[in-house]
Amino acid sequence: MSFFTRALNTTKIGCSYLISNLQGKALVVGMPPAISLELTNNCNLRCPECFNGSGAMKRKKGFMELALFERIVEELRPYTFHLNLYFQGEPMLHPGFYKFLEKSKEFKTTVSTNGHFIDDHAAEKIALSGLNKLIISLDGMTEESYRAYRVGGDFKKVIEGIRLISLNIKKYSSSLKLVIQFLVNRHNEDQIPQIKKLAKEANAGLKLKSMQVITKDGFEKWVPNNRRFKRYEEIEGRYNIRSKLPNRCSRLWFRPVVAWDGYLLPCCFDKDGNYRMGNLYNSSFSDLWNGPKYKLFRNNLLSDRKSIDICSNCCSGIKSFNT
Repeated sequence: MSFFTRALNTTKIGCSYLISNLQGKALVVGMPPAISLELTNNCNLRCPECFNGSGAMKRKKGFMELALFERIVEELRPYTFHLNLYFQGEPMLHPGFYKFLEKSKEFKTTVSTNGHFIDDHAAEKIALSGLNKLIISLDGMTEESYRAYRVGGDFKKVIEGIRLISLNIKKYSSSLKLVIQFLVNRHNEDQIPQIKKLAKEANAGLKLKSMQVITKDGFEKWVPNNRRFKRYEEIEGRYNIRSKLPNRCSRLWFRPVVAWDGYLLPCCFDKDGNYRMGNLYNSSFSDLWNGPKYKLFRNNLLSDRKSIDICSNCCSGIKSFNT
């Protein structure tokens, strides 16, 4: 599909988003330029402030069917630039993981992984797959700091996975971009110089990500001291999101999410699928994207975003870090 058609769609959706903000009423013209597709919400780790790893997630665990994926991709092909093949869970746990990569070659595709399933064979396949970006999470530069958050993880295995991907990118002159993601918290914030050095040695990008907290006792344990990486500020003994949560959010126009079981979700902060816009087994993407549930949700956000519970942990509007 032509770049022009996709670019025109992005322009349309961008203009409709701006108009929506100005008039305080949702207008949607076009389809999403990017989308996240959850291959699975199963995970091999038990990260304590992750909605999945902490055990807070109530929705059923499972794996996306390739046929559903193909149908979604076919409908979005004329309009969408970017596919993210992850949401909650570890995408490389999907038995058909490489089939999804094969079906995604027409798009700029990103996978985010905890790095525990990258051996020599996997590193070669990924480097040759046509994948655009691979994000590997490494949240510490010592075994102790890494395992403090990545419960059940293997620090040395992730380091080796980064090394193997880097070697295969060089070996095959792959266009794959390797990015190391570092979740900055109180246990590892002093190790940022070391992670920068590792990223440089691996010829990888580096994403320093803010720490979200979902448990009541997690703030004192995890929130870093460096304000640049704080998602929250403490006021009179209470931690509040640093964003003022303005009545706007581009995610509802640009980056929806599809859960493994076909439910269309408004954004990546709806971890447990509490705001389901409908199911893509029963409806087309277009029908749900332009449907009454989505319209109502967008209008609610434009009028009173602070009343929407999933927005309470959203970092949109905080300029001091990326997430």
